[in-house]
Amino acid sequence: MMLNSVLDPTASKTQTGQTQTQAEQARSTLSNNFDTFLTLLTTQLQNQDPLDPMDSSKFTEQLVQYSQVEQQISTNDKLTNLTDTLTKQIQATSAGAALAYIGKTAMFNSDGVTLKDGAADWDYALESASASTTLTITDANGKTVFTTTGDQGAGAHHFTWNGKNSNGDSVPDGVYHLAVTAADASNKKINTGVTVTETITGVDMSGSDAAVMTASGSRDFTSILKIGG
Repeated sequence: MMLNSVLDPTASKTQTGQTQTQAEQARSTLSNNFDTFLTLLTTQLQNQDPLDPMDSSKFTEQLVQYSQVEQQISTNDKLTNLTDTLTKQIQATSAGAALAYIGKTAMFNSDGVTLKDGAADWDYALESASASTTLTITDANGKTVFTTTGDQGAGAHHFTWNGKNSNGDSVPDGVYHLAVTAADASNKKINTGVTVTETITGVDMSGSDAAVMTASGSRDFTSILKIGG
């Protein structure tokens, strides 16, 4: 009899709609299989040939396997509980670290920043000098609102946008994104990077991991590149 099925990690739902844990499902499957095994074994013992009795070592081996599987299920259950506990501790630690950053200025690995009072700032970098650099600003819906040329030298550069579109009209305040496209003289693409700097105003703990709040919204804690004063 195959025992691997009782270790299937896929959770199933009971008829009441409640989701069983992996351990509960495994124990249920193991119990059903064990009952079937005992029924078959009893039938075989009742109908065996007295002159050629069954080899007891075979069903003893099966009983040992059931015992080992039950122990493994119990071990997996304990490891799951331990993992959940450690995850909660890590989340609490991350939240505590994030709280310490409230009020500080941070550099984020992000291309989105808030336009406010006719100004939005980005920093971008070119891996090497370019023959052409294009800066494209899009709104929250991905629509291009402004395009201009950027610096061509290798290294870090700063760009401030005055909040006007390509027609010279002022656009509403909100979050806008900067895309930097650069190429060398042979039109080979040059690697670029974009960062933004904002003040951390709060901590968002609504998700599985702590995040920080800025004027542009919730930012993943791992997107922080540098913390200032």
